[in-house]
Amino acid sequence: MSLSAAVVPVELPEQLTLQGAAQTLLRLKPLLAQQVGPVVVLDAARLRVFDTSAVAVLLELRNGLLAEQRVLQVRDMPERLRALVTLYGVAELLPV
Repeated sequence: MSLSAAVVPVELPEQLTLQGAAQTLLRLKPLLAQQVGPVVVLDAARLRVFDTSAVAVLLELRNGLLAEQRVLQVRDMPERLRALVTLYGVAELLPV
């Protein structure tokens, strides 16, 4: 079994809006730091209610990992969030 197969993705919450963005960052950063290896996996399947703050949170997480020479991979990104990421021109920064 490969190491990447053993990685348990960290889940985004069902809601990620401006009101809870800071708390979400505080909760997710240590969870992502616990993942081993150069690729850190975030699962967005549960995300239902969000605004543009979700894009900002993802970019903040990505930048923090990049400083550690690690990569953020977002799985199961909702189509609407994918559209926001594309609209803001950052799709290449947040691989799925």
